[in-house]
Amino acid sequence: MAHPFVSNSNILHRSFAHQPERVVSASGVSLFLESGREILDASAKPAVSCLGFGRPEIAEVAANQMNQLPYIYSGACFICDPGGLSKAIFVNSGSEATDAALKLAKQYWHERGMPQKQHVIARKHNYHGNTIGALCVSGHKSRRAMYRHWLSHNVSFADPCFAYRLKGKESDQDYVKRLADQLEAEILRIGPENISVFVAETIMCGMGKPGTMHAWEQEGISGPDIQMIGKALGGGFVPLSGVLLHKKIFDVLADGSRGLAHGHTFQAHPVACAAALEAQRIIHDEDILTNF
Repeated sequence: MAHPFVSNSNILHRSFAHQPERVVSASGVSLFLESGREILDASAKPAVSCLGFGRPEIAEVAANQMNQLPYIYSGACFICDPGGLSKAIFVNSGSEATDAALKLAKQYWHERGMPQKQHVIARKHNYHGNTIGALCVSGHKSRRAMYRHWLSHNVSFADPCFAYRLKGKESDQDYVKRLADQLEAEILRIGPENISVFVAETIMCGMGKPGTMHAWEQEGISGPDIQMIGKALGGGFVPLSGVLLHKKIFDVLADGSRGLAHGHTFQAHPVACAAALEAQRIIHDEDILTNF
């Protein structure tokens, strides 16, 4: 049975079992409740509020953008200088970014004349979002369970790279080799000619948490073909996520359909993008990554 508060509320709350606390304000790393209690936000909520609360410069930028141009539909062409991950799509949540990345990969192979490349290999236990598309490639069993009959069968899962829990008594070298061999075996089982995407990691692993802005920077590579970003992108001040894509992906689309077969009403919202740009400026100017 639901809590009386939840039963009488017009809002469908996340949990039905208790009355949610009312947060009336926030400052720094603290949340202040209507009851007078102060709560330390030690987790930055789901790894989002990397700058804490009360950044007037971000509020000012957002307000200025609202007065200048609060909204425009983003059905526009890409305009960017060439480079590695040189193009970006901005959406609202990590789930939307996952869906956009999957559709982008599908469009890429379709326009290359290989529509049979539809299979996705992801990692067990990983979580990429709550939309049906994102759940399809999430290896988080409890989140998938209720919707399993709706989820795509064109997905398989390899063991995660999670040495802390899963390495056992193996050496680092043996553990990495086992995971690499398993992934190679799965690729051969499905057939490389049928594979569209390998999902390496979750959005939560990026935007500075590894000590670099992106985890792949520590591996001596120039980035993946497609990367999803979110969480700390907007510092918790605005909802914003994105998909970064390599120039070679863009070139195929530019030489083919010359467009993106995907879009959202609130894609690349000007206010969210302006606020996120200011959040990233603060992260850079205050050298926030040295805290990780």
